[in-house]
Amino acid sequence: MFEIRVICESADTDRVVAALDKTFATGTVTVYPTDNGKSHRFYVRADHLTDLTREETDRPEAGPTAWPTPEDAYATAPAIPYEIAWTASTTRTLAKNPPGGDVDREYWLRKAALLDRIALDYEAEGIPNGTDDIAANAARQLIEIDHGSDPNGPQHPATLAHPRGYVRHEYAHWANNQ
Repeated sequence: MFEIRVICESADTDRVVAALDKTFATGTVTVYPTDNGKSHRFYVRADHLTDLTREETDRPEAGPTAWPTPEDAYATAPAIPYEIAWTASTTRTLAKNPPGGDVDREYWLRKAALLDRIALDYEAEGIPNGTDDIAANAARQLIEIDHGSDPNGPQHPATLAHPRGYVRHEYAHWANNQ
């Protein structure tokens, strides 16, 4: 595993991150503005893609076993407006009293699932507005804090190649155990 540092024009950031995602198994991307404000400086943890990971990168939402479909993963999920309200309320609560433990994981899981669902809605309407990248970054945040799960733990190549699939898997598991 290694860290990549990139400085590029702000308009190129999404394209560069997408190219890195196709070339490497990447973790969370941290983006900062440069001093002049015209460019972005970002860091990403990465690892070499294995043949398995390359194959999975070419097949969206595929892993050693297919990820749950969005319909299956979010079948019992509350309505999006409710989840937005829950996420905002929990953000305020966590900012005042950081509790640690499972509450933190539930927050990151539900936030990542919410952003995935919003991105799916825009994708279904054919509206390219960056919500897919936002959802993928939220998924990577969950992967960073996670400690493992079956069958595809946070360090599994399929997880790194398809972070939103990992969120769907984890959300479905969490929802079924509530």
